[in-house]
Amino acid sequence: MQNKLFILWIGFLSFTFCNAQDLLTKTEAVALTLEQNFGIQIANNNLEIAENNAGILNSGYLPSLNAQAGSNFSTQDRLAEVAGQDPLDQNNLDSENYNASLNLNYTLFDGLGRLYNYKRLKEEYNLSELQARETIENTLVQLFSVYYEVARRVENVEVLKQTLSLSKDRLKRVEYLFDYGQVNKLQVLNAKVDVSNDSINLVNENQSLDNAKRDLKVIINSEYSNNFSVDTTVNFTPMLKIQQFVEEHELNNASLLQIEKSLEISAYDQKISKTGYLPTLDLIGSYGWNRNISPETPFFPGSTQTSTTISAGLSLNWNLFDAGQTAVRIQNAKINYENQNLQKQQIQVQVDRDIQNALNNYKTRLYIYELQEQNVKTNQDNFKRTENQFELGQITSVEFRQAQINLQNAQTSYSLAKYDAKLAEIQLLQLTGQLLNVKF
Repeated sequence: MQNKLFILWIGFLSFTFCNAQDLLTKTEAVALTLEQNFGIQIANNNLEIAENNAGILNSGYLPSLNAQAGSNFSTQDRLAEVAGQDPLDQNNLDSENYNASLNLNYTLFDGLGRLYNYKRLKEEYNLSELQARETIENTLVQLFSVYYEVARRVENVEVLKQTLSLSKDRLKRVEYLFDYGQVNKLQVLNAKVDVSNDSINLVNENQSLDNAKRDLKVIINSEYSNNFSVDTTVNFTPMLKIQQFVEEHELNNASLLQIEKSLEISAYDQKISKTGYLPTLDLIGSYGWNRNISPETPFFPGSTQTSTTISAGLSLNWNLFDAGQTAVRIQNAKINYENQNLQKQQIQVQVDRDIQNALNNYKTRLYIYELQEQNVKTNQDNFKRTENQFELGQITSVEFRQAQINLQNAQTSYSLAKYDAKLAEIQLLQLTGQLLNVKF
């Protein structure tokens, strides 16, 4: 029994709930999430919209070419009376007109507004990239929270299976001893109650595991059946790298990078506002074709006239005074820039605080994890001695049960501490902007 318990615990650490082909690794979960998660797909679509907006087709640098065409048709009856002549009655006189034109307009100069707006759109695209990255990071944090919850539930199921197995062995033992009159009926009943409670705990934990798996399938947006397992191994990033990430967080934190881009956009808004004081110069060109078919008159025969026209010119527009609207836009743009700068300082303070809190939390979780690891070993040794004494009849079944419960609690607490520490590390990596740069 001593070796049996040790082998069960080793198996618990490396346990795979299903066979190999049903194992959902962390790498596969991340790949499925990046490809199929609804939130990430929406973020990628928004990024594509920002890319379209930042393209040359939306820059204002290309000319506009407009084509127009039309036709008119009319018919009339006419009575012409000329002095000294008989009246001339004309019916069904048809008139036709056809026209077509191409009109070109190109802005040569607009006070540099087009240039600044184009640069602004580029920065908006960069901002959208950072927003998409933040969405991906938040989704991955959510993914690993649920993924490790599944892993913890898997390990808890194994612990409860182990507990139930030991309780059944104990029941068989006390029933055997009862048959030979060495224990009373109360110990048999206690053993049966413990088997029943352990069975209920196992059923409840299996239900919680199924629920956690469904939560995981929602995040990865996959049609997996619930008959799959996850990787329960956890590797921690070396503390030296963690410290380096913390020192470089200003260069990588998504929130700080986003506010920097917002500041650049606000700076371009100021420049765009100032262009209202400058003139615009447009190049205008057109080509026109016209055909007019006229009916005959009493004095002239019917005729067909066809003409083509080519024209080009420059148009200068300078709004010398716009009732102060440009001045108001400039003032508001300056105030908005100041607000963005204040927001940057606020976010900087908050991020520094969050990183220090996350770092301290991570260190604390690691320390608790190490303590729980030692606690498991202590409870294992204690249970081995208790089991030996129980087999020799030196302790009661109540004492044996207490040692069994203590081992179970130590094992589940160890599992919880392990995943709590890993999630604390993931949150710290997100704050330092390194979540997408490490392997899990």
